[in-house]
Amino acid sequence: MPEELPQFSDSALEADIERLGKEIREQRNRPESRGMGEKEIVKQSLRAFASLPVVPFGDVGQKSSLSSDLDDAPPETRLEVESLIDLAFHGGLEKANKEATKSSPFVLDAFHDILTHRLYPELQKRGFVK
Repeated sequence: MPEELPQFSDSALEADIERLGKEIREQRNRPESRGMGEKEIVKQSLRAFASLPVVPFGDVGQKSSLSSDLDDAPPETRLEVESLIDLAFHGGLEKANKEATKSSPFVLDAFHDILTHRLYPELQKRGFVK
């Protein structure tokens, strides 16, 4: 069954998507972003969006709806990441990022990977990424 894409009609999320698009453009122009893949730029932009340290961590690549890194994770970790994704789409990216920073680095990274995967089609549609 194909993954259902989130709706982007909420005005707070709409504003977040536009703000993220601006951050993507700025991230793409930074010298340290040369050679990064588009998905890695999105992931780094999500970190910058939340004022988190931006550190290269490999390309996000193509992942399923939940990161393959979570396949072996405990159910409570998977639930925590799913909950953060839900918060991002219903409470806004900034709120979800703030909540994610209270979690382990593993959960934070998985959250950004999966959020990148889920936002990428919409960002492509709007011309923020290729």
